Amino acid sequence: MLKGLGALGDMAKMMKTAQEMQGKLAALQEELGRIVVLGEAGGGVVKARVTAKGGVTGLDIDPSLLDPAQKEVVEDLILAAIRDGQIRGNDRAQAEMARIAEEMGLPPGMSLPG
Repeated sequence: MLKGLGALGDMAKMMKTAQEMQGKLAALQEELGRIVVLGEAGGGVVKARVTAKGGVTGLDIDPSLLDPAQKEVVEDLILAAIRDGQIRGNDRAQAEMARIAEEMGLPPGMSLPG
């Protein structure tokens, strides 16, 4: 259908590819909000569930930490677990973006807008 249109046909193809990329990126962003990773601290006594977009969805604290004298330790472990979860979520998001880029035939290392 676009044969014989030269540069105009190439432009239409590029526009179609860009629209496909935009649709895949939108779907990926939605998927990243559903992917949950587990961050841990203190050898697993504090765990944080974090989405690949960085949102904290839950905490699990071992009952042995619920001593009032350990309040600051527990708070530090919670923050460490959240940070660990956010790092893991970011790593997962980057891996998913790389997967989509590869599926689209983009050169290795080329980043997609997030």
